[in-house]
Amino acid sequence: MCGIVGLFLKNAALRPDLGRLLARMLVEMGDRGPDSAGFAVYRRPAPEGSVKMTLFHPDPAHDWAGLAAGFALALECSASAERRGSHAVLTASVEEAPARAWIAARHAEVRVMGFGRRIEVFKDMGGPEEVARRFDLAGMDGTHALGHTRMATESAVTTEHSHPFAVGSELCLVHNGSLSNHNRLRRNLARAGIRFDTDNDSEVAAGYFAHRLQQGDSLADAMRAGLDDLDGFYTFAVGTRDGFAVLRDPVACKPAILAETDDWVAMGSEWKAIAPLPGAAGARVWEPEPATVYAWGAA
Repeated sequence: MCGIVGLFLKNAALRPDLGRLLARMLVEMGDRGPDSAGFAVYRRPAPEGSVKMTLFHPDPAHDWAGLAAGFALALECSASAERRGSHAVLTASVEEAPARAWIAARHAEVRVMGFGRRIEVFKDMGGPEEVARRFDLAGMDGTHALGHTRMATESAVTTEHSHPFAVGSELCLVHNGSLSNHNRLRRNLARAGIRFDTDNDSEVAAGYFAHRLQQGDSLADAMRAGLDDLDGFYTFAVGTRDGFAVLRDPVACKPAILAETDDWVAMGSEWKAIAPLPGAAGARVWEPEPATVYAWGAA
């Protein structure tokens, strides 16, 4: 099952409403996955030379302010943490590599859910309406976003195993389907320096695309390469700093719908996720072809 949604706003006037619109889409997919839900929003870029990291700790009273203070002292930079539920967005005037290395060395109990200049990633156990409310998705602005509701079939029901998976800088992935060769790919990618935190096959797909981007591929080229290297059945939606792309496997047994107006591009596992959007009645609507990459923005 699982349900995935994506929204790219072409009309800048709609950007203050991105979270509210995505929340409606995500809630419509609730009957496709009650186990967990999550979303990635691209918004409010950190200054040049700075990084945003979305962090998770299972203790809702975790001392994020103390972590930010220790971070700033150790790395001799400015740092602040904005709490959202069990997560916090840490913004710091430092590059990504030392920031991630310090978290791993000093706070191994903290998970990095997403990192880059624009991306923020929030996910947790529970249905999409509850999770969207927990992180105040409706109050978020931004340019584009992806969301996922999960019915767990291949790995544990935990916050860490929930979607989206953000492995590379600014990259996240949501997935409906299953991969058959993820264990072999995980070993190969780990040898290439890609780090994985779970045994979820979708995290391997995210790591694969992140690795291809590191090798110089565009997102569209990386996804086309995945048609040869990723065995299984899937609908992927992959986000980057500049946009997102959608790909179905060559059989295309997992459902997906795309729609576009002058104001936005949207995708969903079912039309009912797109129907609440403004102007949806007049949108161009189509089912994505198998083994075909659809990309928006500079993807």
